[in-house]
Amino acid sequence: MGGMRILVVEDERLLADTVADGLRHDAHAVDVVYDGAAALERAAVNDYDVLVLDRDLPLVHGDDVCRELAQQDGSLRILMLTAASDVDDRVDGLALGADDYLVKPFAFRELAARVAALGRRSRPATPPVLRRAGISLDPHRREVYRDGRYVPLSRKEFAVLAELLRADGTAVSAEQLLEKAWDENADPFTHAVRMTILKLRRKLGDPPVLLTEPGVGYRIG
Repeated sequence: MGGMRILVVEDERLLADTVADGLRHDAHAVDVVYDGAAALERAAVNDYDVLVLDRDLPLVHGDDVCRELAQQDGSLRILMLTAASDVDDRVDGLALGADDYLVKPFAFRELAARVAALGRRSRPATPPVLRRAGISLDPHRREVYRDGRYVPLSRKEFAVLAELLRADGTAVSAEQLLEKAWDENADPFTHAVRMTILKLRRKLGDPPVLLTEPGVGYRIG
């Protein structure tokens, strides 16, 4: 499920940064904040697929963040984190609008699997392996093949190609790719998308299948 835009909200900075780094390794674009007020601010300006939300937050409690965002955005999936492990706490968190619940301490593999499952629910159903124009991309194995030839890609190239394949031949704008494959630190005025597209074209080889629609964006033909 690479290519999701994720917000991690956790006041334990080392834990927050570790979780974010792990999710970035899975080709996601990840933003990090350390309190509830900042979470509400970021969610107001960015379109996230999944929110990883600690329950006990400073400034604005995680319960209030969950309640407000669940009411505002029906497509946002929320994974709530907490140190409380009894059943009543889990039920309360789900009643606030959380989609899933994970008790600390947790294994990162489990968190990543839960995030991926929530991401699948936030998007229209797609086949397990994305295929078009001789390209096959397996989101779970993170493998790409072109006409049976393995294509090694960086995490960013993989995320961009996944978005293009999900579009199923429809052009995707550079702005949309920047939104989905890069985090908030990306400069919208850089040539990051164009350079990634150029590298993808070179790695995918001939005949060209990654096409440019002038004034519109890019698509897999």
